[in-house]
Formats: sequence, C-alpha cells, structure tokens
Amino acid sequence: MGDIEAMAQLQTTGPEPKGTAGERAAPLDRALAALAANPVLGLLSDEARRGMVAGGSQLALEPGRLLCQAGDAGDAVYVLLDGEIEVGMRSVGGHDLRLVSHLSGAIVGEMAALDGGTRSADMVSVRRSSLWRIPRALLIQALESEPKAAVALVVELSRRLRASNEALEAARILDLGARVANLLLKEAGAGGRVQLTQTEIARRVGASREKVNRKLHDFVAQALVRLTAAGVVIEAPDRLAHIIESAKRG
Repeated sequence: MGDIEAMAQLQTTGPEPKGTAGERAAPLDRALAALAANPVLGLLSDEARRGMVAGGSQLALEPGRLLCQAGDAGDAVYVLLDGEIEVGMRSVGGHDLRLVSHLSGAIVGEMAALDGGTRSADMVSVRRSSLWRIPRALLIQALESEPKAAVALVVELSRRLRASNEALEAARILDLGARVANLLLKEAGAGGRVQLTQTEIARRVGASREKVNRKLHDFVAQALVRLTAAGVVIEAPDRLAHIIESAKRG
C-alpha cells in the first residue's frame, strides 16, 4: 500500500462546519505546539512553523496500520503528535526487522522528504497515533530560509543512521539469545524492569513469540531474569552483557 492509498484510509481531521471555532482550531494548536517543541523544527521562526502547519493536515492511524512503506514517494514529512511509529524492514531471512521507534514529538519520514527519493523502510503505527503531514515543498522552503534548522536536522539524521546501523549489525551478528539480552538491557528501567510484552520483544528482535518465550524461560532457569505480570525484571545485568559480548566474538 503506497502513500496515496494509505492516506485514503487514514482519518483526516480538518475544519468541520458543525464545529465551533475553538474545536476547529484545536488540531492546529496541537500541531504548532508539537513543532515548537521539536528540537529541529523548534529552531524555525514562528512564521515558518505557522506556514508549515497551515499547509499540512492531521492524520490518524489505528494500531498496526501502515503510514507508508519502502518504495513510496517521499512527498511529505510527518510530526508525531501522539502515539508511536515504528520503522522497519524485512530481513534476508524474511523476518520483520525493527530499526527504530518514534514517540510523540518526533519527525518521521524526513530522509526521503529531504532528497525527494523513495522511502527506504516501512513505517507502521504501533499504537493509535496522530500525526501532522507536511508536504515536502514546505519543509524544503523552511529549511532553505533558516539554515539553523537544516543543520539540526542533519545532526538528527546522523543519530538515526547510527541507530539503524547498530540495529542491522545486531541482527547480522547476534543470535536470538544475545538479541533478547541486548533489548532487555536497553529497555530496562528502574529496578531492572522491562515493560514490554513478549509479543513486543519478539517484534523488536525479529523472531516469533514462541521462540522468545522459550529464550526468556531459559534466562529464568539461569537466574538472569524474572517474569512478572508487569513484564521482565533483570536479575543479572552483567551476565546478560556477557551473553552479548560472547556472541559478538563468535
């Protein structure tokens, strides 16, 4: 499904004759606030941000729906107002490979929008998401007129490219146990708690839920983690790190 087809299946929020002026202005206000808070677009002038919002439109995606896929035209950039958009692709073995996940306030789809090329990966809504679609021409115009934002976007692209390379490298050299261990350590919060479901873990490491479940129970048997109703709790982070390093050494 391409960008145009995907957009046709999205819910577009715009002015409605029956709504009050305040109700019609609410999406615009949210979009302006999101652009102002973004570390890249926040460097633009108020006038430039207002122009980008005025020329854009709001989109709503249900969980699991494609925003766009590899090969689609890079004719727009998106600002994620709320929700989560996951960027990924198919691995050589046919598994879904997650590259990065974007949360509220992030710019999405900027690489193809900058060079006018095609999308290099799929973008899908992990949970119900709301985005503001900004046509490529408006983005380019704003960046050309205000170089500080252009430089900041280059820095952000470099960071994302590094993260994508790390994900690809991990998928290439790490076995399933090491990939699960790597994800758990990265996602661990206070008390070593990882608030991801086994389905989410499986999607992120590119494996089936059944295989991930077996691997987690292996970790439990080795006293590396505990499984609770709220998620996984890491018991031995140093030993999980050792699993990753051993896999890297082959």
